Amino acid sequence: MLLIELVICLEVQPPVTNLSVSVENLCTIIWTWSPPEGVNPNCSLRYLSHFDDKQDKVIAPETRRSKEVPLNEEVCLQVASQCSANESEKPSVLRRKCISPPKGDPESAVTELQCIWHNLSYMKCSWLPGRNTSPDTNYTLYYWYSSLGKILQCENIYREGQRIGCSFKLTKEDSSFEQHSIQIMVKDNAGKIKPSFKIVSLTSCVKPGPPHIKHLFFKNDALFVLWKNPQNFSSRCLTSEVEVNSSPTELHGPFSVEEEKCQIPESDRNMEGISCFMLPGVLPDTAVYTVRVRVKTNKLCFDDNHLWSNWSEALSIGKEPNTTFYITMLLIIPVIVAGAVIVLLLYLKRLKIIIFPPIPDPGKIFKEMFGDQNDDTLHWKKYDIYEKQSKEETDSVVLIENLKKAPQ
Repeated sequence: MLLIELVICLEVQPPVTNLSVSVENLCTIIWTWSPPEGVNPNCSLRYLSHFDDKQDKVIAPETRRSKEVPLNEEVCLQVASQCSANESEKPSVLRRKCISPPKGDPESAVTELQCIWHNLSYMKCSWLPGRNTSPDTNYTLYYWYSSLGKILQCENIYREGQRIGCSFKLTKEDSSFEQHSIQIMVKDNAGKIKPSFKIVSLTSCVKPGPPHIKHLFFKNDALFVLWKNPQNFSSRCLTSEVEVNSSPTELHGPFSVEEEKCQIPESDRNMEGISCFMLPGVLPDTAVYTVRVRVKTNKLCFDDNHLWSNWSEALSIGKEPNTTFYITMLLIIPVIVAGAVIVLLLYLKRLKIIIFPPIPDPGKIFKEMFGDQNDDTLHWKKYDIYEKQSKEETDSVVLIENLKKAPQ
């Protein structure tokens, strides 16, 4: 008995048969095969399969395997049979089956195909035309996800500069988070360009809508910010940033708000999706504070894809400082400084005279001594002559009067 089992194990198993490949939906590739012929009845068949890069190695009893792959390049699967799930067992000869991408000029295919799921409400995909493409090419985008019954065509084609895009409705209820992906294909209506495929992860391309600031207030020299997060998102699934701009030029932040460190007022506690942030060291009457908030998904619910929402509408609080006082001071200070300089110069000049008195000129002293004396002599001489003449005239008058009186 042991010898029979050993012979069975040493036997080289025959390869699988009827290996075929097909495509379902847009990018779902399915391989199927039949059991090998002439297998020992005591063999518990298992099938070893892997892709050409030897990734995703699987040993299972199923005769079918599928994978979501963007059909932009050739994809090949290799399959072998063996009698157990033991990896050390020697498998049969590998059978290989490939599927090639659609034919066409690679330079005609669109480039930089990217898709963003906006606020869990609609998906927006955009791309650049291929090099060997006519400017009047009419593009069509097709999409499929697990809850759809069939492949759908996107109708809302638009242009933004050089990029061409299309948007379609996709809600949280519509999509299947179990599958976590959506299949995209872009081609032209005339079939002249090579189709382009993309598998979009529904957890790594989410851009939330902007939040809405509900209330700003000051308390205990701190600024409190309350905002409502975008719809369709739980607060725990979002990371927030708060930017505070105080007039005229000082900028605070942005501050990362991963955990709420302030208490939400009682009036807002019953509202869903309310978050809070506190900025300490803020004086209400010194400036006007302008606040805005943005959010992105975090790893608790989605992949951290660094797709921030747009900033919320800015909201301001505070008082402008009194500029009249500063303008008055700007006008008065130069006048005060100029007056102080003049007083200081006068004081320094007076101080110089006291410390360093002027030295008299000897020549001027002698000039005053002799020059003034001669002037005085002349003065007195003139006075004597004037006085003598006056006296003689007076005597003459008296004499005449006496003479007139005598004949009587």
